[in-house]
Amino acid sequence: MTANEPDTETALGQTSWTNRLAVLAVGLVWPLIWVGGLVTTFDAGMAVPDWPGTYGYNLFLYPISTWLFGPFDLFIEHGHRLLGAVVGFVSIGLVIAAFREESRRWVKFLAIAILLAVISQGTLGGVRVLLSDRTIAMIHGCFGPVVFVMCCLAAAVTSRRWTRREIAETKWPEAKRLGWFAVTVAGLAVLFSYTQLALGAQIRHVQPWITPRMFTLLVATHITSAFVLWALTPLLWILVRRCGDLTLSRPSVWLIWFVGVQILLGTGTWVVNYGWPTVLAFLPFGEGFLVRSKGFIDSMIVTAHVAMGSLILATSAVVLLQVFRQRYLAKRAGTQARHSGESLGLPSDRQTSTESPVVASI
Repeated sequence: MTANEPDTETALGQTSWTNRLAVLAVGLVWPLIWVGGLVTTFDAGMAVPDWPGTYGYNLFLYPISTWLFGPFDLFIEHGHRLLGAVVGFVSIGLVIAAFREESRRWVKFLAIAILLAVISQGTLGGVRVLLSDRTIAMIHGCFGPVVFVMCCLAAAVTSRRWTRREIAETKWPEAKRLGWFAVTVAGLAVLFSYTQLALGAQIRHVQPWITPRMFTLLVATHITSAFVLWALTPLLWILVRRCGDLTLSRPSVWLIWFVGVQILLGTGTWVVNYGWPTVLAFLPFGEGFLVRSKGFIDSMIVTAHVAMGSLILATSAVVLLQVFRQRYLAKRAGTQARHSGESLGLPSDRQTSTESPVVASI
């Protein structure tokens, strides 16, 4: 067994603990982003003024009755901290599992990077509380989706589909592998997804030095980038849908729907925060609309907009990773086919595929 070959349970076709913990991290970090969004929506970031404790108590020893039945802003802020601590423990377990089960060194480094990112994110949240600084709160909000992306990538590369993938040369010959244009479009989708998050964070955490004109420019750029991203998603789907890989075509379709829903949520976010936009004044049900402060449904719309942005970024990143994966598999298949042809004394341009599949080792 080489250093690049997956081993232990995964090589036997069973789900490894590394993958289980990575999937668990994905399932915890996205709700953590939801709760963090609620904290910002309800201005509850300073509901607990100390850190790392909670009103002098150890984080895990704070009276549960006070937490559950106290003020709502205390409930979501302390809950945000508890859920973040759970993610930290899962990240530690992920590192331990990766070092026990994985022979791929880069997967171990990814697990370590996730743990360091979780620690950094928690520290940013604590510093934000201690300094009561909106800029750090904005950075904290921009870095959370990066942690989510890293967890999604870890879940993808440790899955059975990844480590046990077999590819026949007749299915993905080197001549039909995805080109650099597909890589570029997928990369642009990731870039615009994160740009949207960064712009949204600046709109959400308005700094004191932002003038009305600058705010208008931020909003206009945010809206324009959203539609550029939406235009990229069907192009990406067209490029990858015929490659024969469902791990590419399915997420690409999801991405189209995710961005469409995100645009609707963004419109709803503007309506509940700033009132009915003049461009939609022709709609009859906009007459007499009133902005309500922190209504439950309104807050859910705003928070959903934040969480959906992270989901779009993670989906884009996984698609980009799978595009590189498909290129590697197709190139490997073509290389092995040529080598097989040379061993049989056949010209490379007449070489047909071998009968045995190629098993990816990355």
